[in-house]
Amino acid sequence: MELHDVWFVLIAVLWTGYFFLEGFDFGVGILTKLLARNRPEKRVLINTIGPVWDGNEVWLLSAGGATFAAFPDWYATLFSGFYLPLLIILVSLIVRGVAFEYRAKRPEEHWQRNWETAIFWTSLIPAFLWGVAFGNIVQGVKIDKNFEYVGTFWDLLNPYALLGGLVTLTLFTFHGAVFTALKTVGDIRERARKLATVVGLVTAVVALIFLLWTQVDSGDGKSLVALVVAVAALVAAVVANQAGREGWSFALSGITIVAAVAMLFLSLFPNVMPSSLNGDWSLTVTNASSSPYTLKIMTWCAAIATPIVLLYQGWTYWVFRKRIGTQHIADAVH
Repeated sequence: MELHDVWFVLIAVLWTGYFFLEGFDFGVGILTKLLARNRPEKRVLINTIGPVWDGNEVWLLSAGGATFAAFPDWYATLFSGFYLPLLIILVSLIVRGVAFEYRAKRPEEHWQRNWETAIFWTSLIPAFLWGVAFGNIVQGVKIDKNFEYVGTFWDLLNPYALLGGLVTLTLFTFHGAVFTALKTVGDIRERARKLATVVGLVTAVVALIFLLWTQVDSGDGKSLVALVVAVAALVAAVVANQAGREGWSFALSGITIVAAVAMLFLSLFPNVMPSSLNGDWSLTVTNASSSPYTLKIMTWCAAIATPIVLLYQGWTYWVFRKRIGTQHIADAVH
């Protein structure tokens, strides 16, 4: 295996980690409108992800940075062609972070309500647009012989990509509901479990259609295995949730995300951005990669830094592992 193949796999791992971790972040943000009945319950939901949401976003920064360094042509074509949706995602993530920090800075009702609305929308929009973006990457976009995107924003809003957006939106919401059931106590925990069952069944139907579409268009034997694992894990997650086994349900919903992302990258390889105009104009792991020397230096840096980051983040989750409920909210106003 060449170094550019190794870095394709590593980038896939980084995106998988991001969607696994940030996925339940987005889901919890969406649930602040769908699940919480009052301000203390909204505070409970936000507190479940409060200590970890910013650390989860490190995976996005790592994935973007690794793509820029390992596959500069992929990065350039992706960020120029997908400029508007990626800008919307970036602005949403910025506003979302500000909302988490500023929401409780003032006691006025309208101040907190406005920031809570911002948390909901800036969780929902990226959850949908990430699926749209990756749907387009896998399906192929209008790339010319100069490896430049020549389509429009509206070309990105095709049925396959929109279905991909619906999959990530429902899957992240399910992941967040299961995480909420795992991290809370009392009535909100029971309602999170019930909502997770409903959302999980909807997700299973939508995801099956999308993954089968992907398999028919560009899949092979390896991606088929990933498809079966993704669907089986999702169904098992719904069953475990219904049985009150929140830990197993969360693990299985995570496996669903891992298998689904793996299927997309397996369907993509050896391309990194297929051209829908001419297969010869596609960006691949070979023609889009950096020099072997650059990849070698990156590999050494990643080998040293990655275990440290994983240990620190794992320690963070261990420290904040306990369940919380409305009885733990000292000031119901905030």
